[in-house]
Amino acid sequence: MKSVFFYYQYLRDSKSPQFNIMLGFLAYILLGWLLLSLPFLHKQDTGFLDNLFISASAVSTTGLVTISVFDSYNIGGQFVIMLLFQVGGIGYMSLTTYYLLSTTRKITPWHEKMVNASFALPKGFMIQDFIPSVIFFTIIMETFGAVCFMISFMNQGMEFGEALWSGIYHSVSAFCTAGFALFGDSFESMRDNVFINVVISILAITGSMGFIVVTDIWNRIRGKSDKITFTTKIIFYGFAILLSAGTLFFYFAEPLVMSLPWDKRLLASFFQAMTAMTTVGFNTIPLGSLAMPMIVLTVFLMYVGASPSGTAGGMKITTLTAMLSILWSRLRGDKRINFLNRTIPFERLYVATSTFILYTSIIFLATFLLSFTEVHSLDKIVFETASALGTVGVSMGITGDLSNAGKIIVICLMFVGRVGVLTFGFAVLARQNKEKTESIEDDLAI
Repeated sequence: MKSVFFYYQYLRDSKSPQFNIMLGFLAYILLGWLLLSLPFLHKQDTGFLDNLFISASAVSTTGLVTISVFDSYNIGGQFVIMLLFQVGGIGYMSLTTYYLLSTTRKITPWHEKMVNASFALPKGFMIQDFIPSVIFFTIIMETFGAVCFMISFMNQGMEFGEALWSGIYHSVSAFCTAGFALFGDSFESMRDNVFINVVISILAITGSMGFIVVTDIWNRIRGKSDKITFTTKIIFYGFAILLSAGTLFFYFAEPLVMSLPWDKRLLASFFQAMTAMTTVGFNTIPLGSLAMPMIVLTVFLMYVGASPSGTAGGMKITTLTAMLSILWSRLRGDKRINFLNRTIPFERLYVATSTFILYTSIIFLATFLLSFTEVHSLDKIVFETASALGTVGVSMGITGDLSNAGKIIVICLMFVGRVGVLTFGFAVLARQNKEKTESIEDDLAI
């Protein structure tokens, strides 16, 4: 044990915060894999690769499954899965840092570096205020969701115990945008249940909008700040525009919903656009039958995602905003990159550009590899790839049919998506030494 402890200390102190974050999520996936492999947590036999897939999907809060969670795991196994996507949703560093703040009233420099690497906090945010708000807001929203779900499920005829467990499970899953459901058809059978749809939407939107937004608004309400930050405004505007556009496209262009009455049609359109943007991973319409334009739209919404420092995946609205700002400013010939009369710092633009390039490259590479290992059509492979890397969890029905090689590729995608493509890149490629090598400046025609 001493050698293990010293090796852990060596990794912790010698490696970058990004490497430690990646290692932490990997450790939780492996721990979940071991737990889910225990026979007494099963209803029926499951393969070791399927258990690993479920563990990776839970920790990454994706929701893609190769086997039915309800049919394969008993309530003990389901509880383990719920713990995994709870930890994955709010981040294990949030839990450990909150514990330190609760017990010692202070955090170590190492924990501070880790939290700063985990959350892209704007200037003015204090970790000591931010982390407690994350924990308290999570408890409040998940309790609200559990009560609402339980009441609705009991009204549908469930026994109290089953309704209570289903309420808790789906509340945590929705707020953490995990996409794990105990129903075989996700929520397709409840497409017309307005109450269920609204509760899921509230949980998913508040979780995916991010803890930056929550903390920012809470500080404004308490008078600790006199204005909403630029980051929060961008997230609100971007989310509202993309969600509204997605809803309208589904309403007017998707044959699956166009045959419904206008109110049910609007609800189904909103829910499907919302589930792609928030990466919550539930669906109320069969995605395998989507029209091609809506497949492209859904892939784009999954690609963008929602807010940084939230429970959602994707490239993030702020990254898209930064890329559009660069394009617009360059076309206008501006020397600075401006958006809404604000100049975006170059260090943020470097991060956004790197994220955009790396995220897009990984999607292309994974699609290329899956096209070798799988026999499905390109649209379904691209959909699966975007869903896995964006930690969305929706599928056009091919997840259970993936080959072993395909499952491993998707596991890697979900892992990278949860760690964050840039964090993963730093962890793998960043050099610890600070020595600068001489380079010769030269020109490059663009």
